[in-house]
Amino acid sequence: MKKQTITDVDVNGKKVLVRVDFNVPLSSKDPNDDITVTDDMRIRAALPTLNYLLDHGAALILCSHLGRPKSADDKQFAMNPVATRLSELLGRPVQKMDEVVGD
Repeated sequence: MKKQTITDVDVNGKKVLVRVDFNVPLSSKDPNDDITVTDDMRIRAALPTLNYLLDHGAALILCSHLGRPKSADDKQFAMNPVATRLSELLGRPVQKMDEVVGD
């Protein structure tokens, strides 16, 4: 039996959950600073897959983490700078959930 890849699946009109490794270095850990991604290599590595899925009509749900947050209040690990950089690279808006930390 041939191993299936995303090109073998009809994703048009479907929600696709993608686990991505966006644990990237940031310019600061202080949530009061203007924090930016300092190395977007991991984000860029996911772009071919994400663009393929988007170009074929999928709605994407991305799962990742940033560091090791102890609680939802640990703002230094918020994915805001990652979502901003991903939006720039994709050339389209990216929505981000604010609270998804759990046990």
